[in-house]
Amino acid sequence: MRILLIHAEKFWFKARQKAIKSAESLEEVPGEASAENVLVAFVSVEARDEANIDDAVVKAADAIEDVFKRVKAESIVVYPYAHLSSELAAPSKALEALKKIALELEKRGYKVIRAPFGWYKAFEIKCYGHPLAELSREVKPVAVAKPVIERKYYILTPSGELYKPEEYVFKEGEEEFKALVEKEALKKELPGGEKPRVVDYCRKFGFEWEPLSDVGHMRYGPHATVMVESVADYAWKVAQEVGVPVFKVMGTNTFDLNHPAVRKHAELFGERLYEIRVEGGRYILRYAACFQQFSILSDWQLSYRNLPMGMLEIADSYRLEQRGETLLCFRLRKFYMPDFHILTKDLGEAVEVSKKIQEKILEEGRKAGFNYWAIYNVTEDFFNEHRDIVLDFVRREGKPVLVVVNPAGIYYWVINVEYTILDELMRPREIATFQIDIGNAERFNITYVDEKNEKKYPAIIHTAILGSIERYLYGILANAAKLEKQGKTPYIPTWLSPIQVRVIPMTKDHLEYALRVAEELRRHSIRVDVDDRWESLGKRIRDAAREWIPYIIVVGKREVETNTVNVRIRRTNDQKAMSLQEFLDHLERELKGYPRRPQTLPFRVSQRPPIPYLM
Repeated sequence: MRILLIHAEKFWFKARQKAIKSAESLEEVPGEASAENVLVAFVSVEARDEANIDDAVVKAADAIEDVFKRVKAESIVVYPYAHLSSELAAPSKALEALKKIALELEKRGYKVIRAPFGWYKAFEIKCYGHPLAELSREVKPVAVAKPVIERKYYILTPSGELYKPEEYVFKEGEEEFKALVEKEALKKELPGGEKPRVVDYCRKFGFEWEPLSDVGHMRYGPHATVMVESVADYAWKVAQEVGVPVFKVMGTNTFDLNHPAVRKHAELFGERLYEIRVEGGRYILRYAACFQQFSILSDWQLSYRNLPMGMLEIADSYRLEQRGETLLCFRLRKFYMPDFHILTKDLGEAVEVSKKIQEKILEEGRKAGFNYWAIYNVTEDFFNEHRDIVLDFVRREGKPVLVVVNPAGIYYWVINVEYTILDELMRPREIATFQIDIGNAERFNITYVDEKNEKKYPAIIHTAILGSIERYLYGILANAAKLEKQGKTPYIPTWLSPIQVRVIPMTKDHLEYALRVAEELRRHSIRVDVDDRWESLGKRIRDAAREWIPYIIVVGKREVETNTVNVRIRRTNDQKAMSLQEFLDHLERELKGYPRRPQTLPFRVSQRPPIPYLM
């Protein structure tokens, strides 16, 4: 807090117009006032004061009182003055502090006038001009230690047994679960120093750190771009398959910390918030799509007939992860989240819809090749009162889960399930999630009218069925790293491959046929290119393999004469001759149910400069 103290012979102010939307009502404080022989305290409340407002207030009152006694003034004016600092507190917190300063000084027996907060004000001041008439003070509050949240850890089996983690006997096939429990519950240190192979794979496909930005921000080359776009399209498709009406939306990524609902929700993230300042206001960059979707939903007139219903946004999201913990494609400060919220009438309906979400998460995990192990974060009251619900979810998992019991009332959710995989270094990586939220509907004024025409607050399911886009891709590449570790050829699914088919003519004489084959594939929305560089055939085949292209077609004299294609299949290392129609039928079966995004590279390889991440 910064304070400019002027001992004035005369001081007068008058509020002219509001400076901010949340300007204080002039019914609470005088819009105009004057005083003589007065100590005017121009006060800027700073962001750091929010850590312990009460301590800052007492120190500010002490500083004002000390000068007041020394100059022998008759009264004090507490005057909001934002211009002493560039690191201002949120308006709501600043007003709270100013009110408390005035109240504290009044309690000490002084006559206090408090000027209105959030207004443009005219003022006149006549300073005495003696040695103590103009002083400044800076006060710094002592930071309050964050309360330690006591959590209890258990292992819950599908048959209902509840174990303390240190007492559970892990069975064959539960090696990954053991590693998860040891890290999360027993707090064992993971072996450090070794970089996961996935990071190299991310770079191979054009996911790179952006050197011109903050740490934890990536750039996406042409290969990475089409992969991200494909997962985004697929996330929308998957959301529509849950069985509830879904609306897709878009919105801003910047939200006002002065809004009580935004602030309360944001407090859970603490130091992980990305904060920006605009024209004296404090804003945060969203860490998920909650704020935008809740803002939209609060404006809609909903009936019980509309529920359950969902809303999805592919939200650019920001989290201020610790500098030393960022990891390419996984732990980022900026990423894309297919954030899906479903409104339900009450907790009972939320549980039933969450079962559908759980089923979809497990289904998509199996399709992606993920061996999910779940962490069930629950509040203590929910676990005690609804253990049967938790057990029903666990039975549907078909394997034991780690249960983390949290104190009641500190989160907006009552159950928060995280689905983790373990990469080739046996490090747990959270991918998908779902939560049941019973607090935010009221906080954001989201209501529906029930059968009795009464307003009710819905229960809200938060879910990312695939996880964030980058984490989903991290999981896909982690599978490839495990294959490589087993001595097998690493690959990614064809639907995600930036180039799905490469056609290589053996000589210039075969280029026309190669182009005809490629054009036919492209007509069926296959991402295909033609390597028309006149390098050696072996080099061109190696370059295609370096890009992990699922299907490499080499055409020569025999293929031209027989109107066939010779296909090299990366996944199986097979080589087959077939008709183009047979090959198309094979691709259609493999790509069924997945999005068809256009490619992000020129059709002819000769038209591309050397791309650094492919070298």
